[in-house]
Amino acid sequence: MENDIVSVLEIERKAIANSRLIDTPAQPLDDGQVRVSVDRFALTANNITYAVFGDMLAYWEFFPTEPPFGRVPAMAWASVTESANSDIAVGSRYYGWFPMATETVITATATRDGFRDDGAHRQPHAPVYRAYVDTKNDPMYDDAPDGEDRHTLLRGLFLTGFLAEEFFADSGGGVASGEAPYFGAGQVTVLSASSKTAIGFAQRAKERGIVKVIGLTSADNVEFVKSLGFYDTVLSYDETDQLDASIPSVSIDMAGNPTVLGAVHKQLGDQLAYSMTVGRSHHDAPNSTAEDAAALAGPTPKMFFAPTEVGRRQQEWGREDYAQRCADAMTKFAEGSRSWLTIDHRTGVGAMAQAWADVHDGNVAPNVGVVVVPNG
Repeated sequence: MENDIVSVLEIERKAIANSRLIDTPAQPLDDGQVRVSVDRFALTANNITYAVFGDMLAYWEFFPTEPPFGRVPAMAWASVTESANSDIAVGSRYYGWFPMATETVITATATRDGFRDDGAHRQPHAPVYRAYVDTKNDPMYDDAPDGEDRHTLLRGLFLTGFLAEEFFADSGGGVASGEAPYFGAGQVTVLSASSKTAIGFAQRAKERGIVKVIGLTSADNVEFVKSLGFYDTVLSYDETDQLDASIPSVSIDMAGNPTVLGAVHKQLGDQLAYSMTVGRSHHDAPNSTAEDAAALAGPTPKMFFAPTEVGRRQQEWGREDYAQRCADAMTKFAEGSRSWLTIDHRTGVGAMAQAWADVHDGNVAPNVGVVVVPNG
């Protein structure tokens, strides 16, 4: 074993502002397992969302531990430092879901692209959540000096936005049977427009050019969102009454704030053809209830689950075509991000808790991405 002690950041499940850093003994490997050192991981509002929905969507079960604390998964790069699996070599490097920790042990099965986590606790999870891609087989790999940082921060978020935009573009598969793209809408309203998932969605929607792209954001972020050039109009949350209610519309909600969503539904009413819920960047907003959803004007919001859409697109496009489309789109997005996204490195074990606190408390500007290097 490379290290005798593993440092892990744990989050209190019912009070996610609270975190603790614990040291645990490194576990010996069983047959088929690999030990990986976590090189760098992203800490964004999405990680906060994973904690908020940890029970509902089983994020706490990725790397289980005893309640009341839990381990939040993060998109990361990691290197194999010890292997009891003849198909996986020491020194190989992978992109995927890892704990916010210095290292972890995974029960691995080699795949065409890398390996799959086949731990008993991972069996209920979607395949995309259990997949780790070897950098040697990764069509998206960016070998620029800041490439890994940008992909750690953006890849998972962008691909969610990419898939959501593709969903609207073919109206959830309805275009094949004669339905118009974007459910016949002329505009799409994007809630939490400064979030990285929203920016990825907006970039794709603007490029496609089917609908007018309207961004809703906090007053403090309006100028930043305008500067991106992906939104035709940018409004603050208290300006929802300026949304054009004469145009058939769809909405995509990354905020998860029932007050803001309610205002959008109230303004657009029956002109709202589809309401999609993706994330919850406003983690401190009141929880939405079934009664809240039932009281909304217009359609009932529908949750978008990216892993389901991955499966649909792989079946429709084929795995190779799907991978190439994602790689082409992600490469363009990552390159463009160099004009608006600054990397904030947090180095060392002690930096993990402060990084969590800063992101949780909203102390990170939308044009900054936090990358933690736990073993630095």
